[in-house]
Amino acid sequence: MERFVIQGQNKRSCVNDAPTRSPCKMMKPDRHTRGELEEEEEEDEATASGEFSNPVPWEKIEAEGLDCDYALLFSKEEADQLFKKLEEEVVYASGEESKVHVFGKLHNIPRKQATYGDAGLTYTYSGVARLACPWTPTLEYLRNVVTNTTGQSFNFVLVNRYKDGRDHMGEHRDDEKELDPLSPIASVSLGAARDFIFRHRDARGKQSRRRRIDPVKLELAPGSLLLMNPPTNTFWYHSLPVRKKVLLPRINLTFRRIQLGCKN
Repeated sequence: MERFVIQGQNKRSCVNDAPTRSPCKMMKPDRHTRGELEEEEEEDEATASGEFSNPVPWEKIEAEGLDCDYALLFSKEEADQLFKKLEEEVVYASGEESKVHVFGKLHNIPRKQATYGDAGLTYTYSGVARLACPWTPTLEYLRNVVTNTTGQSFNFVLVNRYKDGRDHMGEHRDDEKELDPLSPIASVSLGAARDFIFRHRDARGKQSRRRRIDPVKLELAPGSLLLMNPPTNTFWYHSLPVRKKVLLPRINLTFRRIQLGCKN
């Protein structure tokens, strides 16, 4: 039985400007001492009064080996504006680049995909290596907001576009060796709300050793941020299942940190 955790709440052309919004307070710093944080807070107060007056309210999602944080990062209006900007900017893969290897055969991806990031980065998944395109203005803006919100740095983003509820993503783990194992994966959702399901690796299939570990089901709202912290992708698979009643499109961005110099 699924354990329902959160219910949703309410091409190469460049954009002229990114959506305006007040910065979010850094909630989960990863490499700062208490003294450094206090010093930064004093500087912030002196240079930008009220800049961090609206911190993001995180909701913790935990299970055995699962550690996630969830928050609404953008308002509905901001999320809609960002969606429109990405529709203008993002160029999705086509032809052979839009296929993946499954059991030695090439298959069409049931959604559109694109990869962006720092110069020279590549990411290999499902047997296919993807080269990062240069950041677009809106993708760079989103990366900076996510960085300021989480205290984590990211150098790559995988963009998935689902035209409606028939487009989907099967169960998988983001555990490729070029990903920094100490870095979380930050997932931003825009457009239609969709169900997102975690399933423990030992509770999959008819021969599963631990069937009593319930799946964890979320509904990812537009404008939301899901932070998948280690060791989540070691123990839990995740998927975006078919939902035929969903008629509107969705764009999902998963910001990642790729290790420089990692050999595929």
